[in-house]
Amino acid sequence: MTLTIWVDEWQMQCCGENFASGGVVSWSLMEADPEDYGDIVGEERAAELDFHEEHHGQEEQGPTLLEVLSIAEVHCRYAMPPGSVDKMHCPVPGTAVLIPVDRATGWAKTQPDVQFAGYLVTARRVADPSEGAVARGQ
Repeated sequence: MTLTIWVDEWQMQCCGENFASGGVVSWSLMEADPEDYGDIVGEERAAELDFHEEHHGQEEQGPTLLEVLSIAEVHCRYAMPPGSVDKMHCPVPGTAVLIPVDRATGWAKTQPDVQFAGYLVTARRVADPSEGAVARGQ
């Protein structure tokens, strides 16, 4: 069974480790609420999310070994919502751009009119770490 996992760009930049398709990672996962991701990745893709990767103490369980099957950078436009009194920029629904990549470093090439938000990762659970090479430093 494959899992779809969201990885925030800021978490990768802060304390994440590079990973690559075909590599094995050890991630702390939290169940994803599709409502939290609809504006970033679109409602359809958000409904497919199983988990998000977490580094900052909110983990629901211990680390899970996963083989990374595919990685897509997610970029979207940010703007102040109409009528907002805050100066906070939010993802603009319907602006997601997905770019398939072989590796994730927390940084992405600048794309026109959108900003890098994170990664959509497809993975499968690994029972035995010898089933693949751990992706540390890749």
